[in-house]
Amino acid sequence: MLRWPRRNTLPADLRDRLRLRRGERVIAHAPAPGHGAVVATTASLRLPDGRAVPWERVERARWDDQGLVLTVEGEAELAVAVPEPGPLAEAVFERVTATIVVSTHVPLLSAEEGAPGVRLVARRAPGGTEVVWGTRYDEGVDPGSPEIRERAARALAALREQTGV
Repeated sequence: MLRWPRRNTLPADLRDRLRLRRGERVIAHAPAPGHGAVVATTASLRLPDGRAVPWERVERARWDDQGLVLTVEGEAELAVAVPEPGPLAEAVFERVTATIVVSTHVPLLSAEEGAPGVRLVARRAPGGTEVVWGTRYDEGVDPGSPEIRERAARALAALREQTGV
């Protein structure tokens, strides 16, 4: 069984497996079942399987009684067992939130507030300057519809002009 040091430092063997990039540092971590950990660094979330998910690609992170549930851009939802997240939970929330430059919901099916539509999100990598826009359509909205795509494009253009981003 993996024993964690008294101080909240990442064990050396796990740190060595991370292969951190120059300037990247560990912010928080929590043990995962087996001999791994989930590690928040300044650049990404490191998963027990060795995968690094850049913060700007994490669309949503939530915690349930089993652990962390991630929605990663362009991928299916991913569940990671983290029985005792400790400070990792706050670090994940802070890091994901810090990448968001602009986030707004625009109704597309009617003009009513709260009507189904699209979420427009501008994100930037930690320490980066490039802003990347993303769209996430609500359930019941057909992103393949030319009319819906046109409305979303107009809304994005207006938002970009309004925010200067």
